[in-house]
Amino acid sequence: MPKQHIVITLLSNDKPGIVQRVADIVANTGGNWLESRMSQLAGKFAGILKVSIDKDKVDTLSAALKGLSSYGIEVLIDHSEDEYNDQQGKTLAFELIGADRVGIVSEIANAFSEKGINIDELETRCSSMPWSGEPLFEATGLLIAPNTIDKEDLLSRLDGIEDKLGLDISITEQL
Repeated sequence: MPKQHIVITLLSNDKPGIVQRVADIVANTGGNWLESRMSQLAGKFAGILKVSIDKDKVDTLSAALKGLSSYGIEVLIDHSEDEYNDQQGKTLAFELIGADRVGIVSEIANAFSEKGINIDELETRCSSMPWSGEPLFEATGLLIAPNTIDKEDLLSRLDGIEDKLGLDISITEQL
């Protein structure tokens, strides 16, 4: 039987048993849990996962997942007819740290977008600077850059953001 990949997005008030309920449904309908990213933020649980399942069982899986609404779990399901092809290009890792302020993610996202770079993963967090207690913003992530990217041009653009916002940004190529 041909397989289909499905991406499932979850949102709920955080409580024990959310992942267990979803995992049981996936397993009981014959799905294979392939990848996931899940997190708790501000009392909310959010997750995204990729499942492989026989095409003839997609509707059964979808109906069972939609039934999670009775437990306060919102579910969004995206069906893909064709297998997704990973983007080609250079994988770059980035780290950013500096005083927290409005517009940091916007500035960085714009710089990457201008250069045709896709943000593959992004994790951000706020904490306090150890010496002053001032708000500290940190971001890490993975980027997919075109093979033809002019790295010096990108670094020059990021230097401008560092100066403007008082940040330290580093980019390293992943092998």
